[in-house]
Amino acid sequence: MAKEIDVKTINAIRILSADAIQKANSGHPGLPLGAAPAAYTLWSKVMHHNPADTAWENRDRFILSGGHGSMLLYSLLHLFGYGLTAEDLSQFRQFGSLTPGHPEYRHTAGVEATTGPLGAGMAMAVGMAMAEKHLASIFNKPEYPIVDHYTYVLGGDGCMMEGISYEAFSLAGTLGLSKLIVLYDSNNISIEGGTDIAFRENVQKRFEAFGFQTLLVEDGNDPDAVLKAIEEAKADTTRPSMIEIKTKIGAGCPAKEGKASAHGEPLGVDNVAALRQNLGWEDETPFAVPQDVYDNCAAVNAENAKVEEAWKELFASWRAAFPELAELWDKYHDESSAEALLDDETFWKICDAPEATRNVSGKLINYVKDKIPNLFGGAADLAPSTKTNMKDRGDFSKETPEGSNLHFGVRELAMTAIGNGIRLHGGLRSFVSTFFVFSDYVKPMARLSAIMQLPLTYVLTHDSIGVGEDGPTHQPIEQLAMFRAMPNFYTFRPADAAETAAAWYCALNSRRTPVAMVLSRQNLPQLAGSGKNALKGGYILQDSEKETPDAILIATGSEVQLAVEAKEKLKAEGIDARVVSMPCMDLFNDQSAEYKESVLPSNVTVRVAAEALSTFGWERYVGLTGKVVGMTTFGASAPAGKLFPYFGITADAIVAAVKEQR
Repeated sequence: MAKEIDVKTINAIRILSADAIQKANSGHPGLPLGAAPAAYTLWSKVMHHNPADTAWENRDRFILSGGHGSMLLYSLLHLFGYGLTAEDLSQFRQFGSLTPGHPEYRHTAGVEATTGPLGAGMAMAVGMAMAEKHLASIFNKPEYPIVDHYTYVLGGDGCMMEGISYEAFSLAGTLGLSKLIVLYDSNNISIEGGTDIAFRENVQKRFEAFGFQTLLVEDGNDPDAVLKAIEEAKADTTRPSMIEIKTKIGAGCPAKEGKASAHGEPLGVDNVAALRQNLGWEDETPFAVPQDVYDNCAAVNAENAKVEEAWKELFASWRAAFPELAELWDKYHDESSAEALLDDETFWKICDAPEATRNVSGKLINYVKDKIPNLFGGAADLAPSTKTNMKDRGDFSKETPEGSNLHFGVRELAMTAIGNGIRLHGGLRSFVSTFFVFSDYVKPMARLSAIMQLPLTYVLTHDSIGVGEDGPTHQPIEQLAMFRAMPNFYTFRPADAAETAAAWYCALNSRRTPVAMVLSRQNLPQLAGSGKNALKGGYILQDSEKETPDAILIATGSEVQLAVEAKEKLKAEGIDARVVSMPCMDLFNDQSAEYKESVLPSNVTVRVAAEALSTFGWERYVGLTGKVVGMTTFGASAPAGKLFPYFGITADAIVAAVKEQR
């Protein structure tokens, strides 16, 4: 039977959540009230975590996938001493506060992932569990389990409805991620009412089919039952576990318990008072918590501090016993290890013959994998086409967790969230890959990469109508504009091998910005003048002989060679143009005003941009009078060599566009 102090602490979570949401007059009280017993039991009786060291490598991870219930997490962080004060809680959902409407990574200490889109946290948890399993296989030795922690994720019916959960948990079961434990807050309520209006499946059977151990807690208000289920989940060393915890949304609030209205609106002043009375909470002062509740949580922290100290002693002994592994550990955790590639001539001259940039990328991956041992990535069932397989590095699987090549299956959305989770875990440099046109499936989780400032690497191939015969369903048109529109996201479309090397250098050395490289299927020539200048996003590839060029030709990817051809044709007609390669608009925009003016001088208004994708967005560089040679329709099914002239993406079209402006 739960101790009185445990019940009191659970009720403190409920009261704090209700008070904060009521003061903000905005928020979601249903999940915090219903899931408080399960979350408190996990944090106090099971998880190894230490607010004094939020970066402890071997801490257990907790992700609140149902991020709308953020006050549950903020209340836990407050009670367990992660730096959130009662004043912070009172500023819930206010501008600049540490308690925004959904948990935000890097913003609030103790938040392991930014969650908002339902199901995203579920998939990121899978990535964290994959990282733990892989690192354990590399570094653990008998009697030295230095990587030995669990990933816990809590979400509700909405998370289970989202397709991303299906994708991620199917893979988790296949991989046997036994240190992944899913807590399913099962209350059968969604915003529109009872879940039976749209969700009648047997979730337990679904998870059994995935390969999970499935457990059921009939009364989510019983901490002992929750604890027993978690202990049973941990005892299974071959399968991930899903614990369905039957709860009542808005538990403890007489007028709201079990009702859809408890989900996404404040309880109301009278109902908050009724909640207090129903829980036997005598103090009516908002955000007031008895000292014995704080003392209870502090005692948990003291025990966990001892656990971390014991781990540090074990880690020190391991370092002494296995110095070579210790050196490898340091390499895995050294974010600056790729900086040496700047002066590595082999890296910058990986290829000197015409080559598809996807092939160049594959060569670069296999070159840097021996210098950066913690590369850990793969593709959504497309590695042979995206050239992302690392030779001699093995496949990550249930049987071979030491492998570095990830096989995500045809699961682009979950793949990207999993990549985020791997990066969030730490110790690994993750990359994900698919065809560029399928970045539509990638985008929602790429957006989270950008928001969380995670330097996840995206290898996106088959970049344009150059895909050819597969036709419009497989030819990206508008996707590049979509990615360029996203804040804090670098999108490279390299023109040759040197620019592809620049994209990889940027990706491997980025600290806070995800990097996508959009790569060609068809061979592209190696261009004279390309190279490290591509690290500025845009640069002068071939200049005019005049101090002030007659025209500026700007292009990316396969169209840079067309701009070079157009320059020669224009020169024959007495027009001396400058060719600017613009592999990464976002990076170019980050340069100084002086540099940008030196590349695109404002006194040269005759400008043409060329790109075999949507023309959207090029106006900022060509101005109101400039021209863009690009796509204004979807593509077609034909050999690539026929499509470029058919859609008017040629050197002659660039020449004509220049002449129109003179």
